[in-house]
Amino acid sequence: MALTNGKNKNVILLIALLIGAMAVVTALSALGIINQYIQSVMMSIGINIIFASSLNIVNGYMGEFSCGHAGFMAVGAYVSSVLSLVLFTENKFTGGPLLPPQTAIALFPAVIIIGGFAAAAAGLLVALPSFKTRDDYLAIITIAANYIIMTAVNNLEVIGASRGLMGMKGAIFAMSDLIPLPWILIWIMAFVVICVTAIKRLMGSVLGKGISAIKYDEISAEIMSVNTNKMKLLAFMFSSGLAGIAGGLFAHMMGFINPQSFNIMKSTEGMVMVYLGGMGSLSGSVLSAVLFTFLLELLRPLQILKWVFIPLLLILLMQFRPEGLLGNRELSETVPAFRRFFGKDSGGTGTGKGKGTPGFLAASGVPAQNKGSAGS
Repeated sequence: MALTNGKNKNVILLIALLIGAMAVVTALSALGIINQYIQSVMMSIGINIIFASSLNIVNGYMGEFSCGHAGFMAVGAYVSSVLSLVLFTENKFTGGPLLPPQTAIALFPAVIIIGGFAAAAAGLLVALPSFKTRDDYLAIITIAANYIIMTAVNNLEVIGASRGLMGMKGAIFAMSDLIPLPWILIWIMAFVVICVTAIKRLMGSVLGKGISAIKYDEISAEIMSVNTNKMKLLAFMFSSGLAGIAGGLFAHMMGFINPQSFNIMKSTEGMVMVYLGGMGSLSGSVLSAVLFTFLLELLRPLQILKWVFIPLLLILLMQFRPEGLLGNRELSETVPAFRRFFGKDSGGTGTGKGKGTPGFLAASGVPAQNKGSAGS
């Protein structure tokens, strides 16, 4: 009981620290102490955290190989952009806004989340074929899904086709006119916390243990009564939905998107971040997103040559550090200070290591006291 109370106090303290940090960043940005360039880097880091963490659900925790994740980011970006334009700004679809622009403060999160749901629905393009395919074959399907989405967007004149779509910042300007704050930065920080927490909760739950069971042995997972098709459907749709949220935030940060914003190179960026941080490590995805964004900024003077360096980085990772920075571990498992802060139970995904109920048994709902008879 004392351990539980201590852990709850640590969680409350962590939430308070996050809220305090967000308030400080917001205040410094509003006062101009944090300039526009630093704000843009911070926003890029937040979007990359969501994007990399979402891809890690499939490539890391579930052990599949998705190579076209940017396609789902595109779906979320375009759906949320169209909604934002129609609801809050003068636009070519309806002429005037359907709602008073000031309502964007309250409704903007709903617009982003709807884009995420649309991306999750598009995730069925990958989820359903994944029932019968794995590894290289699934990688080909995900690349095909990326190209299908890009081709569709590229030929839809109503959303600008190859010319792109712009004007999404009108909703952000409407919020700033009402209350002069860096609203897109605020929403990105808020969604980073929400998305990372959602992934942490999912992968620490029984459903998350079922997803992880597929990585280690799909046949054994099925024998232990894990519905692998259901787990794949959940993982792909949840992952795609989070990528769609990242896409919606990206569109409103930039104010302009076109199909080339979400091509195969964007998917490659996601894979670099996942493998750099470590497959199956949420902390690794967050850390690698920060490092990778800074790396992109350092390489900005190279212009087009950076697109040679990024795939090269992926090759070097596979050769010399295939497990990534953290492997499949979290910071709470590698840094003693984090271990003490979060408690001995770091909320792992139940891979069957250590004490407690093994991952397969937990995922299938077999009680811990029956694990001996289950094995016999």
